[in-house]
Amino acid sequence: MTDDDFMRAALRLAEQAAARGEVPVGAVLVNAEGEMIGQGANSPVADLDPTAHAEMHALRQAARESGNYRLGDSTLYTTLEPCIMCAGAIVHARVGRLVFGARDLRFGGVRSKFQLADSELLNHRVRVVEGVLAAECQKLLQEFFEERRKVAGRQGLEPR
Repeated sequence: MTDDDFMRAALRLAEQAAARGEVPVGAVLVNAEGEMIGQGANSPVADLDPTAHAEMHALRQAARESGNYRLGDSTLYTTLEPCIMCAGAIVHARVGRLVFGARDLRFGGVRSKFQLADSELLNHRVRVVEGVLAAECQKLLQEFFEERRKVAGRQGLEPR
């Protein structure tokens, strides 16, 4: 499978998150053999957990699946540039490669606001590839927030 194929799998998870009213972010983690060993979709609202980001779910599942919290030689695919929390977890897990779709201009911890994943200050640097299926990832996010603004406007509320 290609980077596009794995990003499409992450997009399907993001669509599931959107259907549940969560910000549409999905992530899959693939080991060196090309097997998906972790996946996740955003769920902080449903889980009442600020750490329930798609990337965190994928990392946790992959660590359990592999029997090791170190996930070297793996690739994490995520539809949105990880925040600093997720970028830190990716570095701690020693993920080898990160592939993301859309940049997060407000909270991005890998390129937009910070460059945590491949910082020369850290002892592990993640190889970063950005922009894979970026238009599709960005479109999903834009449609989600446009719909939220419409609903909030009809109800006379500010969107969360």
